[in-house]
Amino acid sequence: MDWRRLAEAMLDYVFGVGVSEALDGREVRVECSKKTGRVKHIYVDGKLFATLRPDGGLALTIHGAQLLLNSKAFRENCVTVSEEAEEAARAGRSIFAKHVIKAGRRIRPGSEVAVLNKRGELLAVGKAVLSARMMKVFECGVAVKVRAGNA
Repeated sequence: MDWRRLAEAMLDYVFGVGVSEALDGREVRVECSKKTGRVKHIYVDGKLFATLRPDGGLALTIHGAQLLLNSKAFRENCVTVSEEAEEAARAGRSIFAKHVIKAGRRIRPGSEVAVLNKRGELLAVGKAVLSARMMKVFECGVAVKVRAGNA
């Protein structure tokens, strides 16, 4: 099986067509479960890029999100936050809806997102709790559960 093509297909499915182009010219390695044979982890250039979630989604690492940020299609999976929330995001704390300035069109509850500041720098990665539209409208409540901050 061509693991690279599988990893690219998964990226395009989860984050949007064209996102996998960020892997061009890079070494991609896939680690599978010895018991089930299912994909567990994706490594790019020797570093953990993403972990396959039980629901079929991908849980990105900071390294993975950093590589994908150059893709215009991936920006539709990003949340931009105010300056007040930058420190919380870097520390790995949840992002509240009142701090969301912009949210990409592809964001749905449960989808994987990258958290950015106004300058487009990566602050954290996590899982959306609200849809993009709800993030912009709501004034209270958690918008993103941050899994890892970029300290």
